[in-house]
Amino acid sequence: MNGNLAALAELDGIAAAAAGSPRVDVAIAVPATLIAPAAARVPGLAIGAEDVHPADKGAHTGCISVGMVKEAGARFSIVGHSERRADCHESDADVKAKAEALHTGGLGAILCVGETLEERDAGRAEAVVTGQLAASLPDGAAASWLSIAYEPVWAIGTGRTPTAGDVAAMHGAIRRQLRSLIGAEADAVRILYGGSVTGDNAGDLLAAGDVDGALVGGASLTATKFVPIIAAGEALA
Repeated sequence: MNGNLAALAELDGIAAAAAGSPRVDVAIAVPATLIAPAAARVPGLAIGAEDVHPADKGAHTGCISVGMVKEAGARFSIVGHSERRADCHESDADVKAKAEALHTGGLGAILCVGETLEERDAGRAEAVVTGQLAASLPDGAAASWLSIAYEPVWAIGTGRTPTAGDVAAMHGAIRRQLRSLIGAEADAVRILYGGSVTGDNAGDLLAAGDVDGALVGGASLTATKFVPIIAAGEALA
């Protein structure tokens, strides 16, 4: 819930950096009110939504459907973000239904999973994350339309990040779980890391094992902070 029409000027610098980084796919998920103007301003960037409702229409006041965001110009949506799971009490079943609705509607999905600090300290991090993945994974999951984002809840917006080794270990667990669920297709599914990614740490995080990209939070709000992350990805591609 950040941004307004004036803030879309930041997309110009991001789009220029994306155009100069051909080996990196850059996408921006914006509030629903900004999807149409963002898509019109930077047609070369993939613009997405922050969330969707699983139903295609109906009495769901205040919600927005896949068809609505698609019509506005979105190419994908995030689902299951930790803030949605916590603040809006979304279940794994809710997240799965949203991802399946995106696929049915012809849009991509970035499906988020992640553990809290309490779960990590209790030694349950891997079990929690792989459990979320198994219960949230949509039917027909395929690399052509689905990415997985690992976001340790305790690292989001706090400035704290796991070590590259911690990230590699969790991404490896996610990859193994995917293989058990969808077979060889799992090796093509992108697994993104999200949690206080900055220009300073992006290179190390993106170089960790089984990390195929980043789900960037606060650093995506300005071109000044986001462009170095794009550059880090291009340097490693």
